[in-house]
Amino acid sequence: MSLLLDYVKKQLAAEVAHPKFKAGDTITVHYKIKEGDKERIQQFSGVVIQRKNEPATASFTVRKISNGVGVERIFPVSSPFIDKIELNKQGIVRRAKIYYLRTRTGKAARIREKIQKSTKVAK
Repeated sequence: MSLLLDYVKKQLAAEVAHPKFKAGDTITVHYKIKEGDKERIQQFSGVVIQRKNEPATASFTVRKISNGVGVERIFPVSSPFIDKIELNKQGIVRRAKIYYLRTRTGKAARIREKIQKSTKVAK
């Protein structure tokens, strides 16, 4: 039983390194790809359409439009191949899983952006 607990603790520690994001946010995932004996980092930018938060098997799905075709990719949160995750924009959505984006194209597929309030005081 302690092996399982150690594994779960290690997975949860890996999740802490990533920024907090949810469905509707636009993120860039830097993913390591091995090709033969070489390794490179590929970026995948898109909108998070879902997040599954089971403790050891948490994952998220990112959707983007590439050459007019929708592309979705599922990433495990605790994957050792994820180099880093950048949070580009925070979106305002009213659902936890925004599958309705799959049927929308163009302006209908836009997500409202959450505006960050600045704490700087003008002099």
